Amino acid sequence: MPTPKIIPASELIINSDGSVFHLHLKPEQLTDRIILVGDPSRVDMVAEFFDTKTFEVSSREFHTIGGTYKGKPIMCQSHGIGPDNIDIVITELDALANVDFKTREVKDNPRQLTMVRIGTSGALQPELSIGTPVIAEKSIGFDGVLNYYAGRNQVADLEFEKAFTEHTKWNPLWAKPYVVDADPELVARIGQDDMVRGNTISAVGFYGPQGREVRLALANPGLNRSIEEFRFNGRKITNYEMESAPLQGMGKLMGHKCMTVCSIIANRFNEEANPNYKGGIRDLIHTVLERI
Repeated sequence: MPTPKIIPASELIINSDGSVFHLHLKPEQLTDRIILVGDPSRVDMVAEFFDTKTFEVSSREFHTIGGTYKGKPIMCQSHGIGPDNIDIVITELDALANVDFKTREVKDNPRQLTMVRIGTSGALQPELSIGTPVIAEKSIGFDGVLNYYAGRNQVADLEFEKAFTEHTKWNPLWAKPYVVDADPELVARIGQDDMVRGNTISAVGFYGPQGREVRLALANPGLNRSIEEFRFNGRKITNYEMESAPLQGMGKLMGHKCMTVCSIIANRFNEEANPNYKGGIRDLIHTVLERI
């Protein structure tokens, strides 16, 4: 029998009440199906659809409500903005599932979680109208998070990465992009025939990293145009957001089923935006809850 891996206290901090460090959740609160959202207040919007609410926890930007939807256990977890937060959230959710908090031993039989992130996004192609739901069937990480983990190449589309970096003449000062597929069964179940299958960029910021110029000049002002023109096996880049790639990459390394679907609230190509997007998000939430 192999010796069980024991996680030191310095590597996985467990609070005095038995909850995980950042999320303040306890293992017994974790459900197998999880809706992820960026905005802590959006957790309340998701939970309005629940039949019952069994717990609520808030810590920093991490807000969680657990309950049931049509009799099935489910929870909604906010992650805040950015890929660094995804690193925290996915690691701690996985620890709740697969680490014994009393002995700190990694469990022998991994528990698989199903995580669907519902977000907002900016389109990079003119045909994507405001309100369109786009699944990150492939996600391109500009953030570099996955590059810190062993096995990164085993879950990434290396040919896509090579073609993309060559086409865009990728700046070596930036993190190396990685490309990861969403879970195909989950994409088929959630997306069905009424959502666009996209190729989504996870940016490391909202302004300069997505080609927005306010006061600071951009290092590569032509990057977005180059991205819009990129094609790989007939596929083009559809949209920008900030979290899908680390979610799908880390989830795949850990053995979880993960995907992101975003409602388009701005079109960068057409220079259009709709700040009053909550009605569309509410409809998308209901659709995902029905299919997850």
